[in-house]
Amino acid sequence: MTRVLQLAVLLSGSGRTLENLQQAILAGRLHAQVAVVVSSKRDAYGLVRARQYHLDAVAVPRKDYPEASAFSTAINAVLARYPIDLVVLAGFLSLYHPPPALTDCVMNVHPALLPAFGGKGFYGERVHRAVLEAGVKLSGCTVHFADAIYDHGPIILQAAVPVEEDDTSETLAARVFTAECALYPRAIQLFADNRLRREGRRVRILPDTAA
Repeated sequence: MTRVLQLAVLLSGSGRTLENLQQAILAGRLHAQVAVVVSSKRDAYGLVRARQYHLDAVAVPRKDYPEASAFSTAINAVLARYPIDLVVLAGFLSLYHPPPALTDCVMNVHPALLPAFGGKGFYGERVHRAVLEAGVKLSGCTVHFADAIYDHGPIILQAAVPVEEDDTSETLAARVFTAECALYPRAIQLFADNRLRREGRRVRILPDTAA
């Protein structure tokens, strides 16, 4: 039987990704439960969304912690109150260092086809603007395991999105986010089904033995 994952969702902004994951859970497409939502900004609308779903929601403001290590320690103190299986980064703008028990259990989604258009400073509209300025014909999104470097960990899934001739950063962002809405829950479900095997920089997707 598929386990019901206990998720910690880390965010910094509007919480659209949290909304998407919660809708997938309620629809039965994702066998998980959001145990706690942590925001790096006290005024992030993602906290409002979390409370609308009656989820535990906590602000751990990044600005209160000059040292990155102290910031992660404060987040981990919150997570320690819950039986977390997977930490899900959902528009979280800071590097996060998990406790040892969760080192290989942190997942992120990035709005481009990594390793292109990733790294420190590449987030949100900045990514889509860089894609358009580069003149590439394909963009997309990437779900990967997160590590100690921005947008660097092993890739789990990717989805390509065409870049149209008349795209703006806003229209491209909307198309990429639609792809994210399908890809991220799928990757998390693969984790729940124990179908992801890390081999160095590669992630193998194992066959579905229940099929």
